[in-house]
Amino acid sequence: MSKRKHLFFFAALVLAAFTLLSFAPPGRLNVKAAQDNLPVYNAKGQLQLPANYREWIYLSTGIDMNYSPNASQAAGQSTFDNVFVNPEAWRSFQSTGTWPEKTMLILEGRGASSRGSINRAGHYQATERMGLEVHIKDTKRFPADQFPGGWAFVSFDDGVDGSLFPPKADCYTCHQQHAAVDTTFVQFYPTLLPIATSKHALSPAYLAEEAARH
Repeated sequence: MSKRKHLFFFAALVLAAFTLLSFAPPGRLNVKAAQDNLPVYNAKGQLQLPANYREWIYLSTGIDMNYSPNASQAAGQSTFDNVFVNPEAWRSFQSTGTWPEKTMLILEGRGASSRGSINRAGHYQATERMGLEVHIKDTKRFPADQFPGGWAFVSFDDGVDGSLFPPKADCYTCHQQHAAVDTTFVQFYPTLLPIATSKHALSPAYLAEEAARH
């Protein structure tokens, strides 16, 4: 084959591949992206931190939130809590008002700074990450008779390998008793609470608390 024919043949292959991708169903093109957002565990069974979690759906940010009745905030210790969820779970929630299997909600804590550059009032988020936790729904790995709803809490102190919260940790009881939807605090996510309300997916415990509060 001559050099010219070889180049022509190569160009034809590239054009054919591009054409196939252009007309391929969107679902096929999104398969790899969806796989990248699934839970991954190492040989020890530890959840691995999704490297791209900051490209996921942003839900909300809380500042200095504390669920204890006797909570108090020490001066100068403000923190922001940013919450992200994998896109596939978010899309499912839009339709059902609740969470599917393999949902991962990521809570990222960052310190609050007030003096920097031209800022003279209020707070902005510092670059240093103060903590990272994942709330994951994986009923095959975390059976509902041990973990409420098949959800587990995992911390990432080293930023790579997850450390599972034991089933008797207070966070499980708190979420089971007060969460708006499927042991998750949807009541604090302004874009999701109206959806769960319209889908009649709010938990009886949450509805009872809200009725008593008003």
